[in-house]
Amino acid sequence: MPASVLGRRPVLVVLVGALTIAFSGILYRLSEVSPSTGAFFRCLWALPPLWWLARREDVRFGPRNRQSRLLAYAAGAFFAADLVLWHHAIEQVGAGLATVLGNTQVVLVGVLTWALLRERPQASALAAIPVVSVGVLLISGALEDGAYGSNPALGAFFGVLTGIAYSGFLIALRHGSSDLRRPAGPLYDATLASTIGTALIGIAGQDLDLTPSLEATGWLILLALSSQVFGWLLISSSLPRLPAALSSVMLTFQPACSVVFAALLLDESPSPLQLVGAAGIVAGLAVATLGRRAPRVPEPELAG
Repeated sequence: MPASVLGRRPVLVVLVGALTIAFSGILYRLSEVSPSTGAFFRCLWALPPLWWLARREDVRFGPRNRQSRLLAYAAGAFFAADLVLWHHAIEQVGAGLATVLGNTQVVLVGVLTWALLRERPQASALAAIPVVSVGVLLISGALEDGAYGSNPALGAFFGVLTGIAYSGFLIALRHGSSDLRRPAGPLYDATLASTIGTALIGIAGQDLDLTPSLEATGWLILLALSSQVFGWLLISSSLPRLPAALSSVMLTFQPACSVVFAALLLDESPSPLQLVGAAGIVAGLAVATLGRRAPRVPEPELAG
């Protein structure tokens, strides 16, 4: 995507990135590996291209400062927990609904950044939070009997924990990526830390398989390149250009798409209420962007 679009259309870039990572849960399910195995190899296979891109940034702009690298490593620690918890939720409640449950970060990120960083969300983003929250509630199946999934209650528990870890990941990655010229470096550091973290979790939980089948490896490589590299490069390059609450609402495009794609590709069957919830999330996106014109951001190469 051209640099001019990255700088001047951050909302569009986040939405494209969210659409890309909407397939994450589906690709994990298709790999048919354990939660820790899927998380570990998603990160491991993403390291070579991210390392190459990060090195190009370092050659051009010099090494990053210590604080930004520590923030990126912290983001990776949160992301390791996020991935493993999310994969457990997928096992219990399906890829579509688990993705929605993990997006309780929509509320948590805005609240946490306001409380901890004194960054007041924009009015449009604040107005969207209850709309999106109702959508998440409906899609979760909490308001009806016989919700989809082998163990929806356990899946919801893992999903809420995923949302907490995801909140920490987004906040740390956003503030570790404040240099708009170099999105790959922070993402590489976060992915490296997450690779180590998922390996340790897998060893502790005794569910890490270091020799998945060739078919599983193919799905995991596709997951790494599409979601962890392409999708998250787009998202991390735009998160610093947007208020935290607004960027969180933008990312709810992912669960809405995941529910639809999981139904089409994995035969997951959302109920009518869950489909209403997906429509509610799209409505929340409209509320967040209604009447908002993104300020012009100078291209990083020209700034200062």
